[in-house]
Amino acid sequence: MSDRYNPQEIDGKWQQRWAEDKLYQVSEDDPRPKWYALTMFPYTSGDLHIGHWYAMAPSDVHARFKRMRGYNVLHPMGFDAFGLPAENAAIKRGIHPFTWTMKNIENMRCQLKSIGAIYDWSREAVTCLPEYYQWTQWFFLKLYHAGLAYRAKAPVNWCPHCQTVLANEQVVGSGVCERCGTAVTRRDLEQWFFRITRYADELMEHRSIDWPERIKTMQRNWIGRSTGTELSFALDHPGVEEKEIRVFTTRPDTAFGVTFMVLAPEHPLVTRLVSPDRRAAVEEYVARSRQQNDIERLSTERERDGVFTGAYAINRLNGERVSIWIADYVLMGYGTGAVMAVPAHDTRDFDFASKYNLPIKVVIAPAGWQGEELEEAYTEPGIMVNSAQFTGLPSQQGMDAISDFLEEKGWGKRTITYRLRDWLISRQRYWGAPIPIIYCDSCGIVPVTEKDLPVLLPEDAEFKPTGESPLKYNRQFVNTTCPQCSAPARRETDTMDTFMCSSWYFLRYASPGCHSAPFDRRLKYWLPVDLYTGGAEHAVMHLLYARFFIKAIRDMGLVDFDEPFTRLFNQGTIIAQKHKMSKSRGNVVTPDGYVSELGADTVRVYLMFIGPWEQGGEWNDSGISGISRWLNRVCGLVVEEYQMKPEAVTGDNKVRGDLQRATHQTIRKVTEDMERLRFNTMVAALMEFTNHLAKVKESGGLAASAWKEAIDALLLLLAPSVPHLAEELWMRTGHEYSIHNQRWPEWDETLAEDEEITLVIQVNGKLRDRIAVPASITEVEARQLAAESTRVKPYLQGKEALKTIYVPGRLVNIVVK
Repeated sequence: MSDRYNPQEIDGKWQQRWAEDKLYQVSEDDPRPKWYALTMFPYTSGDLHIGHWYAMAPSDVHARFKRMRGYNVLHPMGFDAFGLPAENAAIKRGIHPFTWTMKNIENMRCQLKSIGAIYDWSREAVTCLPEYYQWTQWFFLKLYHAGLAYRAKAPVNWCPHCQTVLANEQVVGSGVCERCGTAVTRRDLEQWFFRITRYADELMEHRSIDWPERIKTMQRNWIGRSTGTELSFALDHPGVEEKEIRVFTTRPDTAFGVTFMVLAPEHPLVTRLVSPDRRAAVEEYVARSRQQNDIERLSTERERDGVFTGAYAINRLNGERVSIWIADYVLMGYGTGAVMAVPAHDTRDFDFASKYNLPIKVVIAPAGWQGEELEEAYTEPGIMVNSAQFTGLPSQQGMDAISDFLEEKGWGKRTITYRLRDWLISRQRYWGAPIPIIYCDSCGIVPVTEKDLPVLLPEDAEFKPTGESPLKYNRQFVNTTCPQCSAPARRETDTMDTFMCSSWYFLRYASPGCHSAPFDRRLKYWLPVDLYTGGAEHAVMHLLYARFFIKAIRDMGLVDFDEPFTRLFNQGTIIAQKHKMSKSRGNVVTPDGYVSELGADTVRVYLMFIGPWEQGGEWNDSGISGISRWLNRVCGLVVEEYQMKPEAVTGDNKVRGDLQRATHQTIRKVTEDMERLRFNTMVAALMEFTNHLAKVKESGGLAASAWKEAIDALLLLLAPSVPHLAEELWMRTGHEYSIHNQRWPEWDETLAEDEEITLVIQVNGKLRDRIAVPASITEVEARQLAAESTRVKPYLQGKEALKTIYVPGRLVNIVVK
């Protein structure tokens, strides 16, 4: 190696050496405390772009740092390999999804290895391989036997382009498929669900985990816990057995103001309540609403509309008839599928009543109200009016009073509802883990026995999308025998949502080579994950599902912890040309060329220096060139011989003291920034230290032994960020292999203290104060201290500051008039 940084020479050399020596393979038989650092595994799209590197490189830097700090670090990697994108790509190219996926994995594995990360590849997990999805199916059976997996007919989100069902969380924006952007419609299908709602309350709590507040808020909002009262309206309709319609409200104090009620178009009562003269209009409205997804139906930007059914219910509180309407803003999946409408005190109801000329009855009086009509809904607290025996009560007090009355009469009860729906896992596509269920005409739904797992995907299935599962037409797959009675039976042909695969992959990493179970006793050593890093876009899907999954198997006695990820950190997004990277814009940055030309270490450092990790930043070629120049400076600084001048023997104290202080301050700064994942300021501190070392080297005013100590500290601090270059320079400076097995340097707080000077503060040239300050104080800091001095302030009050004169290391003179 020359005095210049030559990544083409050193990157491959050290990656090969680390692999041959199994430097990063970890064992549970280690006296050091464990640290499980995990980055969300990538989907097998074919190529890693710079966004993948942005997630993975800084997380590897932190994992390496923890390793040098004395932890036994597990930092594994695998591939999220099932799913629609791979299947669609395979269809487009006319090849099998398995072939396409495994080719992509091979390519991505090579790319990931080029990062120089400490991934323990002996623990790799690939979700589309039978040895993995056997246990995905095993977990399905566990959930089924625990009563947490069930089959039901339900209206579902349907993507016409992808030809499959979507979970609510996969419908985004204005009601489009998150994968392809197609408008989502509705269908009624028999589907498999997981009872995530059983854990709604526990999922609302995040007390034992260190997660970003915005993620916790997003999850709580998605779960949507509401405390209120369920009350019934009497129903007496010919041919209808039901004698009541139940609704949920958070405002029982307004119940006397109900003037109409609204059912969801798909409510089972609609077809039986509708009058003959209204049937055509109702059926047309129902058909139209079924073409819209939930997001469209709930949009606040569209005008509310509905259709009267011709039927009425009775408000039990006052005996008044209440007309029954249908409207698409009421969803069957939320609450009871029916809502009471109080137009005087709800903005949506007010607009609806105004449009259809329905009564608006005030029951909560605003201050100063004299009985006049409202121009808009009054939604604030007030005094109850027109509410029988409750008139005159403050509305907050009325909530409890009316709830008590309803419970006493048996007309209602206090209750809690949730926005969260059960997790729909059925997918009508080929490329996923088959659901291990058999249907028998005699025995009904029969789970596959564990000894018959895995239920393998047939290699010869016709996997083009038709709106039904491709497995349905593969006779060899479908036709089987019932495990209970041995009669001919049929297999379930839907496959599982790929989020099922990613809900437990972090458990598999803990037990490589385990063939008799999804994990073994080694799990107890590693789990839960200490630090999980990845994108915030997974807040209400993967992150919520994984939490549910762990709580469910905890209750089965399979694990003994409550949360999968102790700490969560979400990185920001890398953009290019002022926009988010996308193939359609042509601004996707691929890392391979930069790695080949400038080296993996250069790319790693640039991604950390580009901005705060949680915020992201913009890719810029000139910026990465600057990092390359800096690493070349570091290389020259270390490799080029240090020439000590003769006077350094006697003049060493001052230079040595300054360097010692800078070294310990840098160690402290880099360590603190690493712990807080503040990589950009960490890199800045290393650059500043490099500048200091360059000045020392140029002066030659330091003993060679002291110079070597400083260089050793620099290399150790650089090691997590530039593992290849640091390893090379460590060897070139006469040390034993490997720098990555060395202990992280410690700082001495006393040695890190700033040297102090006395700063003179003058006003119009006259001495007004003396302040002890660090010798490293900047001009901005000095000016601020001078202006804030209690002895100086009286001389500045009521006067105009003309200018401030600063003499570095000596004085600040404020000129006023």
